[in-house]
Amino acid sequence: MSSAATTVAQSAQQSAPEPAPASAAAEGPTAAVARPATDYSGYKLVPARHPWRWVGTVLVALGVVAVAWSLATNPRWEWGVVAQWFTAQSVVNGLVETLKLTAISGALGFVLGFILALMRLSASPLLLSVSWTFSWIFRSTPLLVQMLLWYNLGYLYEKISLGLPFTDIRFFEVQTTTLISQFAAAVLGLTLNQAAYSAEIIRGGILSVDQGQLEAAAALGIPAWRRSTRIVLPQAMRAILPTAFNEIIGLVKGTSIVYVLAYSELFYTVQVIYNRTQQVLPLLLVATLWYVAITSVLSVFQYYIERHFSKGAVRNLPLTPLQKARNFFSTHAAVNFDRAKDAR
Repeated sequence: MSSAATTVAQSAQQSAPEPAPASAAAEGPTAAVARPATDYSGYKLVPARHPWRWVGTVLVALGVVAVAWSLATNPRWEWGVVAQWFTAQSVVNGLVETLKLTAISGALGFVLGFILALMRLSASPLLLSVSWTFSWIFRSTPLLVQMLLWYNLGYLYEKISLGLPFTDIRFFEVQTTTLISQFAAAVLGLTLNQAAYSAEIIRGGILSVDQGQLEAAAALGIPAWRRSTRIVLPQAMRAILPTAFNEIIGLVKGTSIVYVLAYSELFYTVQVIYNRTQQVLPLLLVATLWYVAITSVLSVFQYYIERHFSKGAVRNLPLTPLQKARNFFSTHAAVNFDRAKDAR
């Protein structure tokens, strides 16, 4: 838009009428006001030239082509093996387990993180201290160590029971090794670790909302629940969503650490296969492509959810990829049509 405006201004300067004679200038400001406005509708739009932009584009395109050519022509990538195992039943089963771990641990982790964030913001010293200690411990410990600790919980506590404290009354009792299976240990470790990080993300989002708005809403007599759900939460979501999706994407890849429990998620399944077939790199490429596919889908969801919550914060919503493509082709098609018309 600016380039077109610049071109119009240059063309206007080239075709501008001759300055008024001295006699007209001597007539004073009344004559200048009465002069009719210049009609720019007949001026031709010429796009500005950006030679260095084209040079950079060509260099990047050459680099992309070189990488693509290497991937396509290097036989050591063994694309045939990749295609063979990409949709194999065992790999798909591992993928399903990865998605299951991500969904369960992500949902439970953010619910628990929301509770911990509210506890951290409460006026109760006990709730605040418990929330702070939880985040401190789980953010200070490697996830791998947490996994192994939960899986070996039966060594510390032979049985897990539910009853009245300091009495012999028991409502529920089970062997720890029976309750904490590989799947349970994986979900427990991922959920608690995710909750510690989610609590800080949600707390930061809530604190990002201007406190003056809450005071104004309280002065207007708006109930506390409506202040939280209609004023604080929509604005806090704008700050929470980018980091939260980043955490979910990290969680997808973090599920691969469950291989230490010999749980058959995607990465462990691939490991088992390449230990048997000795086709290490093609199988690792299979896992990589599936992780890229999952994170790509999550990125699309992130874009549209962030776009939804940006309503009211920006004057114009960011364009969707389809709208950007439509604007690009409509603008460039119009310019090319004008050029062809001028050439004729």
